[in-house]
Amino acid sequence: MSDYATTKLSSKGQVVIPEDIREQLHLKEGDQFIVIGQGDAVIFKAITPPSIDEFDGLLAEAKASAKKAKGKQSDVKAAIKKARAS
Repeated sequence: MSDYATTKLSSKGQVVIPEDIREQLHLKEGDQFIVIGQGDAVIFKAITPPSIDEFDGLLAEAKASAKKAKGKQSDVKAAIKKARAS
């Protein structure tokens, strides 16, 4: 497998990722990407959800931060109400 390939931009702005690259990166239909344009380069970065272990770590970190900030349930409800009003 190669690390590069060529492709074309369609009249609808679509780009086909060559099969070798899709297989190498384990990409499948419906995968989402962040697209970055820099100079004459276009970079596609696959968006991958965190694993359950990573998510558990993020959740624990968020809980610890909330506890440290001494936030109350009423603060959360007020923030949600304010965000929905704007």
